[in-house]
Amino acid sequence: MPVASSGLLLYRVRRGVLQVLIGHMGGPFWAGKQAAAWSIPKGEDDGGDPLATARREFEEELGQPVPTDDLEDLGTFRQSAGKVVRVFAGAGDLDASACRSNTVEVQWPPRSGRTIEVPEIDRAEWVDAADARDLLVRGQVAALEELLERVRSRHPGVSEGGAPALGGSS
Repeated sequence: MPVASSGLLLYRVRRGVLQVLIGHMGGPFWAGKQAAAWSIPKGEDDGGDPLATARREFEEELGQPVPTDDLEDLGTFRQSAGKVVRVFAGAGDLDASACRSNTVEVQWPPRSGRTIEVPEIDRAEWVDAADARDLLVRGQVAALEELLERVRSRHPGVSEGGAPALGGSS
């Protein structure tokens, strides 16, 4: 049975561009890496309510409560290691520079038997959807694409960043 997790993708639209709040994974393995080294705040389900898990993990990993109650279920997405992540999304805003993550113990160096404590997320940033596509771990890009499709269905002029959307930005 695959590991089940739940996460929350906070988004906002700035100058007609969809931006998402993502976190760079902490610890020495991820230090210095950018591509596919960022994640939607998420965590393992405890058998309860997936939305409650997503909210709890958001607060643990970013040190701030979810700034909105208006959340939608984007669906379930499979990551490369087989983990299944249910992703919820909501429009909101918060100061990414004020985010402070909880810490976890990891074995470092690998197979050394020595453990160190590292932040689960070492920093959070608002990034344009186009940049998030390259930064997110590959298995989470589908959730980003689903969010982009839903936001564009409600607001057709929204761009993912990079080149301007056809018809201009709003």
